[in-house]
Amino acid sequence: MAKAAAVDDAEMAARAAWLHYAGGMTQSAIAERFGIPTTRAHRMIARAARDGLVRVFVDAKVAGCVALEKRLADLFGLTRCTVAPDLAEGGPGTMPLRALGLAGAALLMELMDRGDAPLIGMGHGGTLAAAVAMLPSVDAQGARFVSLLGGLTRRFAANPYDVIHKLAEKTGAEAYLMPAPMFANSPADRALLCSQAALAEVMRLIDEATVCLLGIGAVDMAGSIARADVFDPETTLAGLRERGACAEVLGQFLDADGRPMSTSYDGRVMAPALSALAGREVYAIAGGPTKARALDAALRSGVFSGLITDEATARRLVERAEARPPERGRGRQTSRA
Repeated sequence: MAKAAAVDDAEMAARAAWLHYAGGMTQSAIAERFGIPTTRAHRMIARAARDGLVRVFVDAKVAGCVALEKRLADLFGLTRCTVAPDLAEGGPGTMPLRALGLAGAALLMELMDRGDAPLIGMGHGGTLAAAVAMLPSVDAQGARFVSLLGGLTRRFAANPYDVIHKLAEKTGAEAYLMPAPMFANSPADRALLCSQAALAEVMRLIDEATVCLLGIGAVDMAGSIARADVFDPETTLAGLRERGACAEVLGQFLDADGRPMSTSYDGRVMAPALSALAGREVYAIAGGPTKARALDAALRSGVFSGLITDEATARRLVERAEARPPERGRGRQTSRA
């Protein structure tokens, strides 16, 4: 009983440290949230610092999050899963960008420190942008970055250029843009674009990237891909959703079972085919109240070996997956195309 109480106290101290240092909450606000005196909240935060849990990031494991990580890894055949503790950002329906950004930045720092990922492919979206925004100025340790998809959109809402540019600024790394739209006008136009020297070089680098970090698009009308305004009038996002599209990954669409959908954008997206990512270290970084369905579909595809999400989304994702377990034989792809 005493041991259980000690574990509970350690977890509460970890949560208090996360909320204070990562979430920016005051000690009195933390005390109110936990229903404890402010003096106790102060002692818990001091304990976390004394025990060496507080660095640039809160280096702590919350038991509830660890259990979710293990369950998600088991359900989807992941080799790595990180569930960021709840930071109580905003109100209901708010995107947990700070929590996801901190966890994503920690992954980026680890990849650079490891030294075995000399070329890292970067996807698009607000979550990846948040991860780069949270990244401190660090030495890339020789790592380079390449954008995995075109990003010249009419409204720049899903523009990956900013992600690559800021990575280069913060790390001093070589970073390569793809100077192309998200979708070419036709497969022939895509082939023509890819024959240009600059784009051919970027495509070659994409083939060499051993690690990829991707956002997951929810097929709704509020996400960044909808705001980017890249879709044809005859094949709208709403139309794709009506046909059963649940997730967008690198401009490609997946149904509820994680199977690629045939659309008019086939052969036009300026990105590698999802099948070409097989055998690589591929992380999905996504979360928020609208992402559980899209993440469920994306993780069923077998493309991803790793996941970073927030605590609330992780719980919703586990509930969905347990209600409809992934099919046998649709686990992680192991051969590289």
